[in-house]
Amino acid sequence: MTELAIIGGSGLTELEGLKITNHQVLKTPYGETSSPIIHGIYDNKSIVFLARHGTKHTIPPHKINYRANIHALKQIGIESVIAIAAVGSIHPDMQPGDLIIPHQIIDYTYGREHTFFAEDLSHVTHIDFTNPYCEDLRNRFLNASDQVNFRVFSQGVYGITQGPRLETIAEIDRMEQDGCDIVGMTGMPEAVLAREVDLCYATCAVIANEAAGRGNEQITMAEIEANLTDGIDYVRQLLEKVLQDY
Repeated sequence: MTELAIIGGSGLTELEGLKITNHQVLKTPYGETSSPIIHGIYDNKSIVFLARHGTKHTIPPHKINYRANIHALKQIGIESVIAIAAVGSIHPDMQPGDLIIPHQIIDYTYGREHTFFAEDLSHVTHIDFTNPYCEDLRNRFLNASDQVNFRVFSQGVYGITQGPRLETIAEIDRMEQDGCDIVGMTGMPEAVLAREVDLCYATCAVIANEAAGRGNEQITMAEIEANLTDGIDYVRQLLEKVLQDY
């Protein structure tokens, strides 16, 4: 049985090198997943892949059906999830193209369906979220990072905003004061939903741009796409090292 899933974010709507064996469309109690679930072989390992924003990158962060995506992965027997995310850098040491394996989250989103424990409950359910990421999976990334020649930060606080617009300088200033190192739009509620259904979940974030007020110019999609070209290649190299020992 396949136990590992990779959720691809911006810049990773398909996994180059994945030998596809099956496309699976699942119905869930929460509606349709962002894309068909792709089963295949990657670096001699059996995995599944899900494109978070859809196969053509058409679903904005606040419209992603996170509950359907996570429920579907649990439904087919997945035990661990690697989430790839494109983010902006707030911490001055983290630069475009760098990878970060975040260890903490600050959630600034609103209005998203953020829990499976909302209706038809026999009792109120509280989930421990003290440490939002699976340490076993994070450690696999950190061990793999010793084998590559690009920068991988071993920790970072991931601030998640609503989107789809980028943030103002004042908002980034506030997030920096709150302790955020990186900013993105898809880290929640994906992480907490995975925790609710006992999936081992970790994020590999790639810096696509400097956050508002941290660079010298206005942020453009051309800049983001150019930085992701190298950054996603680094992600693939790191994934290969992680899967070698999985």
